[in-house]
Amino acid sequence: MPLPRLSKLDLRILEALWAHGKASIREIQESFPEPRPAYSTVQTTVYRLEAKKALRRVRKIGNADIFEPLIARDVTRHKLLDEILSFFGGQAQPMMAQFAEAGKLTLKDVRDLEKTIRKLDAQQKAERKRDSK
Repeated sequence: MPLPRLSKLDLRILEALWAHGKASIREIQESFPEPRPAYSTVQTTVYRLEAKKALRRVRKIGNADIFEPLIARDVTRHKLLDEILSFFGGQAQPMMAQFAEAGKLTLKDVRDLEKTIRKLDAQQKAERKRDSK
């Protein structure tokens, strides 16, 4: 099933659910920093996310419905990254340059990223070696 199109508020609600696992609308709303969106705004968005099959009601406590996410955080991040990369011709380098120009990417970030890439490269080589046996 393809992932639904998600707004910024949708993503913030899903972040609250990914962090807590399961939560009521009130708990989701209270997880927002001040100034929080209105309860009714969160409620409407949660119901829309339910219709999009991004989350579901799992039980009811009193008159409060409890929701949990149906889509995984990492799958959602990958989809968002693919969408963002499409604005840069599918290439990471122009996007990284934009991050650097905006002050969102430091040399420490680049060094950490290099370590991650080396680690992933070593894992892939080990997997290929194992698969070739």
